[in-house]
Amino acid sequence: MFNTTETEQQVAEFLLQIKAIKLQPNNPFTWASGWKSPIYCDNRITLSHPTIRTYIRQQLTKIIQEKFGSVGCIAGVATAGIPQGTLVAQELGLPFIYVRAKPKEHGTGNMIEGDVLTGKRVVVIEDLISTGKSSLQAVAALRDAGYDVAGLAAIFSYGFDIATENFKAANCPFITLSNYTALLNYAEEHQYITRKDVDILREWRESPSTWGA
Repeated sequence: MFNTTETEQQVAEFLLQIKAIKLQPNNPFTWASGWKSPIYCDNRITLSHPTIRTYIRQQLTKIIQEKFGSVGCIAGVATAGIPQGTLVAQELGLPFIYVRAKPKEHGTGNMIEGDVLTGKRVVVIEDLISTGKSSLQAVAALRDAGYDVAGLAAIFSYGFDIATENFKAANCPFITLSNYTALLNYAEEHQYITRKDVDILREWRESPSTWGA
């Protein structure tokens, strides 16, 4: 049985422990989008830690089975969703494919790589959800190729309202192992950050595109 609260807290602990998530409210990062952010998340780091990698694989597998039921294929979103998706597909004994950000510019021009099995019910794997834009591009590509997309599963979400709206508009359910709220609760409780830091981090989440401008 998948325990949501326990998993949210455990994943938050792991991500902070190995610095896959860094919290710097007083020395913000700059994202590729140009946004200033007090948080940076790189879930690729989990792959270098066998115990954590195994836990994430097992929990993604459980949540997929409980929330989406029987599926015929796992699809990773390039690039960070590829290794996570491969691990989940191996655990479930299912075919694996991955979706590029854009079609290959040479050779076959593929956007979906692997043995494309039209009609399969597929779950998409991501490492991180911010606005959901890149994830939903992959969902659209799979649907265009004839897949029945059951939904998307990811390790972590920032919990932006725009992401929820985007997934709803695309009629694509999504689930994550942990999220921004659970992370802040764990980080404050275990003194990674102060109460003042929490207030700053919550302000950012309310308006990430204008925060720090």
